[in-house]
Amino acid sequence: MTRLRLILATALLAGCASGTVSAPRAPAAPQSAAAPVSARGPAERARAWYAAQPWLVGSNYIPGSAINQLEMWQAETFDSARIDQELGWAEALGMNTMRVFLHDLPWQQDSAGFRGRIDRFLSIAARHHIRPILVLFDSCWDPWPHLGAQHPPVPGVHNSGWVQSPGAGALSDASQDARLERYVKGVVAAFGKDPRVLAWDVWNEPGNENTDSYGRQEPRGKVGRVTALLPRVFDWARSVHPVQPLTSGVWSIEDNRDGRHLSELRQIQLRESDIVTFHNYGDSVSFFRQVGWLRKYGRPVICTEYMARPTGSTFALLPRAKQEGVGMINWGFVAGKTQTYLPWDSWLHPYVAREPAVWFHEVLRADGTPYRAEETELIRRLTGAEKMVRAAATN
Repeated sequence: MTRLRLILATALLAGCASGTVSAPRAPAAPQSAAAPVSARGPAERARAWYAAQPWLVGSNYIPGSAINQLEMWQAETFDSARIDQELGWAEALGMNTMRVFLHDLPWQQDSAGFRGRIDRFLSIAARHHIRPILVLFDSCWDPWPHLGAQHPPVPGVHNSGWVQSPGAGALSDASQDARLERYVKGVVAAFGKDPRVLAWDVWNEPGNENTDSYGRQEPRGKVGRVTALLPRVFDWARSVHPVQPLTSGVWSIEDNRDGRHLSELRQIQLRESDIVTFHNYGDSVSFFRQVGWLRKYGRPVICTEYMARPTGSTFALLPRAKQEGVGMINWGFVAGKTQTYLPWDSWLHPYVAREPAVWFHEVLRADGTPYRAEETELIRRLTGAEKMVRAAATN
């Protein structure tokens, strides 16, 4: 996340907090030393796809009853009732998408069962007129995931249980690549032509490094390993011919204002993505400066992470984003076991005895009431939800 490095570097922590506008002609995309492994679709097709969508607005979603992706998806803790209730709240705000993280371990354990739960989730989402972006891999937070019961939230700490996929063990063991390939091909083949799925985010913040904040340091060479693996993941996904676009969002580029000095990993992301996605936790100036240079790639631009109130990233970005045709997916929806309403610095100073003066992420409290009514009113007004409610009341 863009400002996470600034805030947590001094703490020796790094990781994650976890109207269509016509595009100008694209210049030649930046090239890395590695040749492209897979062929993305033409920019014209991506723009036509985007023109057929409503203005995309939603949240990164995990039910309040889950501390991480494993607790969301494992059979014992998959909470369809809670998901149905919370996506109903999202529908009432006019949200039409959610970004939802999968994980490779449930597929390894029981691919048929996991596939069935994804199908149930998509059915619930469709009932609420929400088409999610599904995330396949994630380089953020705890690098040592395990199946089974997950630990309870660490009191007062932001995102204390989120886990990486693939974990450090799989990432450092090339013999597990075949298993990861089966996971990618399996899940994308199962849902790659499903109209309930909006898009695929193949890897969240690839290469993002964590220090020893979890007690065991990540293996050396993580960035190099992910840099080599990411084009293959795009290739695996494309090999089963999904109809939805593929993407991986660029992040942590506050020191690269015009996109001319991107790392090889970020060049791969932009080269391989059908649609351009990005993360930005900065203020309006930072946000729209980034939008400006990303538009040069000639593809639709969607922000898949923003909104951290104390950093200046707020829902006040929405009106201009709608005007400019930028899709907007904020981090966090309902306050729950992830505790991402707490700030990043809670890893240093847990908020055990008190709530922070200002919530970091999240839109709603656990009971569905807004954290700030003016925010939800803005969302409803911009999505047209208010008009729909008034129209229904008069009929």
